[in-house]
Amino acid sequence: MLISEIFHSLQGEGELTGVPSVFVRTSGCNLRCNWCDTPYASWQPEGRPMDVDEILAEVRRHPARHVVLTGGEPMIAPEIRELAAALEKSGHHLTIETAATVAPDGIACDLASLSPKLRNSAPDARLDDTWRKKHEQLRWQPEVVKAWLGGYGYQLKFVVAQPADVDEIEAMLASLGQEIPPAKVLLMPEGTTVEALRAKAGWLGELCKARGYRYAPRLHIELYGNRRGT
Repeated sequence: MLISEIFHSLQGEGELTGVPSVFVRTSGCNLRCNWCDTPYASWQPEGRPMDVDEILAEVRRHPARHVVLTGGEPMIAPEIRELAAALEKSGHHLTIETAATVAPDGIACDLASLSPKLRNSAPDARLDDTWRKKHEQLRWQPEVVKAWLGGYGYQLKFVVAQPADVDEIEAMLASLGQEIPPAKVLLMPEGTTVEALRAKAGWLGELCKARGYRYAPRLHIELYGNRRGT
């Protein structure tokens, strides 16, 4: 499979924020989010081909027990299921960060970090109508989301750009037809700089307080800025 990067860092988002982890970033994505912060693995996929044994050897070079499969969209990577099974067998705790557009179908996973995309993710004029239509048709797949929720420990992580996004999130959650504990819903401010994140932190934090959701900071931006390998 095409691997953009493998690195050892601290988990910057979600329930495991701050936990030392090895990140395996696959290259390639079936969406084109306008605010994507890893375009090198999504919009213009790059990297080097690596097989499962090579990836495992690189992961084992680092002391962390937690491994994060991320992207791009890791669920479209060839051999992703074989890699996940091998990581599970070797005793790692495995998080899969996915937009939840591809069904799990039994993949090994300890924490499904599901990040369905809102309307605010729609690609702009940099892409043609073909990609815009594909993105809109694919970004929200409730049956796929329900398959993940039913089989795994999970967190639902949404990128929020404006207060009205929370109404959209609640409509999406309602359409799933099942109870989602508010503490499992993580709202993350959109932005790739400390300044942009802090500008949204006040009102988003108040929304979380009012509705019971979890505010999700982006620790890696605070610590390292928006750069690769972090």
